[in-house]
Amino acid sequence: MRIAMIGSGYVGLVSGTCFADFGHDVTCVDRDESRIAALRRGEIPIFEPGLDDLVAANVRASRLSFTTQLPEAVRSAEAVFIAVGTPSRRGDGHADLTFVYEAAREIAMALDGFTVIVTKSTVPVGTGDEVERIIREARPDAEFAVVSNPEFLREGAAITDFKRPDRIVIGLDDARAREPMEEIYRPLYLNQPPLVFTSRRTSELIKYAANAFLATKITFINEIADLCEKVGANVQDVARGIGLDNRIGSKFLHAGPGYGGSCFPKDTHALIKTAQDAGAPVRIVETVAAANESRKRRMAEKILEACGGSLRGKTIAVLGLAFKPNTDDMRDAASLAIIPALQSMGATVRAFDPEAMEQARPMLAGVAFCDDPYTCAQGADALVILTEWDAFRALDLARIKGVMAQPVVIDLRNIYRPVDMRRRGFHYVSIGRN
Repeated sequence: MRIAMIGSGYVGLVSGTCFADFGHDVTCVDRDESRIAALRRGEIPIFEPGLDDLVAANVRASRLSFTTQLPEAVRSAEAVFIAVGTPSRRGDGHADLTFVYEAAREIAMALDGFTVIVTKSTVPVGTGDEVERIIREARPDAEFAVVSNPEFLREGAAITDFKRPDRIVIGLDDARAREPMEEIYRPLYLNQPPLVFTSRRTSELIKYAANAFLATKITFINEIADLCEKVGANVQDVARGIGLDNRIGSKFLHAGPGYGGSCFPKDTHALIKTAQDAGAPVRIVETVAAANESRKRRMAEKILEACGGSLRGKTIAVLGLAFKPNTDDMRDAASLAIIPALQSMGATVRAFDPEAMEQARPMLAGVAFCDDPYTCAQGADALVILTEWDAFRALDLARIKGVMAQPVVIDLRNIYRPVDMRRRGFHYVSIGRN
């Protein structure tokens, strides 16, 4: 099929490339001329394992192309996906749908023949109705159907998630759209992922409900970790003990400094606002969002306590800046809350991340960025592990201890064992473990 992907950011680029790899003819559209020029040169603007090779292969096969010209891409397409950003609106927490509605207006003027218009962006309930209204108002003569098809991609594992999904949610109110959507995803039939067909509004809510539930699991285990520290229990054993119950499951039960990234923070806030407007407040999700914000501040206090109650004049080495490993995404990363808090307490901060330092530089003023973990640890009074990159799981601990001014390690991801670290002579602090 001929597909136009409006938006060449994370979701649009991954989705468009994977559709092309299925054998479809995909054109990725973006207003950013420099981004499109870079993609045409084979330069990928985001870090996602395997994406650069997949883009290159499909460009060579002439199944994937990039353009700034939306009208010509839409005119020849059988399906048009909207994959533009929906950031939190400044001031009130609602999802900002400006880019979605602008895309709808531009798409309307270029439609030629029956076209399925698919919202891939994460949008509040009722957005598809408004997209349909905008297009119908601009082009009363147009033949089209608006579909909701939310993405469920994990950064760092997006290609696998797209090609081997748990489920594919398709929300439609026009039966004509069902066959084209089945055809788009037909190459996945051998993997037998369930296609969940539902109403458009239900599909839009599924995405928010899924992210809010996962954010709740993370926040729950973080609060249990705090309790473990008070009563002398081990949060990892608690997580295993409850995670083996298949009604609960083991995923997202890893205690840490709080969730971040491009989805959970903005999606929980958008769901809260949607629920408040509908007169059906989601109190659990409201508490989750508030608890997550306070947790990041609490992590800075935890570092302060590990350093004897004062950071004045001390050097803190931070390993990991991105909100999770295998990505360079800094959106709502814990480091953006914790590092400024450490600086306000008088600390000098040095940092290293395998992929995210370029993105982090303009966000973290006054931080010295280092070339490797050992340079980062040189002369430090404490070492903080903020992101669980694989490279940090096998550090030369003897070398680390040898270059530090004080052998203090605050492991906010629990990647080392307390007994091993004490045996090596470290003052070691982790999450939810004595």
